[in-house]
Amino acid sequence: MKTVDFFGKQVTKLIVGDNPFNGHSYVLDWVGREEMKEYYTAEHFKESLREIEKNGFNTMLPLADPYVLRILKEYEREGGKLQYIFQPYVPMDQEVSLRQMEELNCIGIYTQGSTTDYLFETGQEEEIHKYLKTYRQLGVPVGLGTHRPELIEKAEREGWEVDFYMACMQNGRRNRAGEKSSFITGKSKADLVFHPDDRPVMLETLKKIKKPIIAFKLFAGGQMFLHKTEEEIRALIKGAYQEVFPVLKENDLGCIGVFQRDKNQVKEDADIFNEWCREYYGE
Repeated sequence: MKTVDFFGKQVTKLIVGDNPFNGHSYVLDWVGREEMKEYYTAEHFKESLREIEKNGFNTMLPLADPYVLRILKEYEREGGKLQYIFQPYVPMDQEVSLRQMEELNCIGIYTQGSTTDYLFETGQEEEIHKYLKTYRQLGVPVGLGTHRPELIEKAEREGWEVDFYMACMQNGRRNRAGEKSSFITGKSKADLVFHPDDRPVMLETLKKIKKPIIAFKLFAGGQMFLHKTEEEIRALIKGAYQEVFPVLKENDLGCIGVFQRDKNQVKEDADIFNEWCREYYGE
């Protein structure tokens, strides 16, 4: 799989996120939160990590909650080689969490998107800067996670102390502005619908950004695949790569989620990405 430079580390241009591993479903018509959590036992979690490695990915964005950290430690003890760019688990004491992340193969960390957006929306930007300062202690690149293009523009305009941006292709804050993250509230995502017209707005913003970018929710949390045939799904996956990657810089990354219960999504996504790379980059 194609790799690029991420602050001196070779990282696959496509990396894997972790929402399904933690039961964060945006496709409740297909599979709900409890079903995802029930499937991703410790063994299924580690099986998926091994499959991710087998298919050429070398980096993942895990949530730094106690369950995930325990699984990652087991996986590393069993020979796992993935690198991690961590999403903090905001309900946990962040100083304690940092010490636990430091024990793993951590190459980056970023502010949790919905928490960042909530603080921005409610005029608490100083709290975002406190998070950034805290994460700087880990000694790895620190990113700003957000669903809002205007926040990226503000951070750039004001020269915020961030090394990269974790930018969502879908504005999950459309109907949730001023609400805390569902990590805190436990609010259902049943009413969270992603709109295709969000994507060009974020991509237009990202064209102007010189710092590294990780674009996430390339597949709209799976919503773009609902009620589609397998042939249509493959075309949509390839179309998402074609929509996003040509806009990003050479060393920018894309992030996707996978749910392995019903089919091998890891292999499907990797195979289509490799096919797209051969066609686009000629390699």
